[in-house]
Amino acid sequence: MTLTAVELLEVLWGRASTAPASPSQMRVLLMLEHQDGINLRTLADSLASTPPSTSRLCDRLVAAGFVERAVSPADRREVRLHLSNRGRAFLDDLRARREKELQAVLERMPAAKRTALLEGLEAFCDAAASQIHHDAPRAGDRTA
Repeated sequence: MTLTAVELLEVLWGRASTAPASPSQMRVLLMLEHQDGINLRTLADSLASTPPSTSRLCDRLVAAGFVERAVSPADRREVRLHLSNRGRAFLDDLRARREKELQAVLERMPAAKRTALLEGLEAFCDAAASQIHHDAPRAGDRTA
């Protein structure tokens, strides 16, 4: 059932295309939305990527106008990454289109089933957030 739900969501969300951002670029945009001002090294670590690859990925997002780079006021050698207004508008529009697709499906469900789904999704979100928090690398934890 989980696989079926994921596949159906992919089809629905495919109708609300993420173009012009690739899946990797989407990850960056979402991370910057939640961690505004993150530096390149931290972003690369979060993506399990190398700084040069992450920098090239960000170059494309800067060229698209979705991301802005700024020199850190504390250390001029450090570059901070920020989601631009265009990047925020892109994510807002994408979410609105995805929500519209999902709303059309939800409207076809009986009210009691929508309530049960909501309760299940709330429990899922709580469990997922707990798992992400539990799995997050802690400062100073580095394995070589």
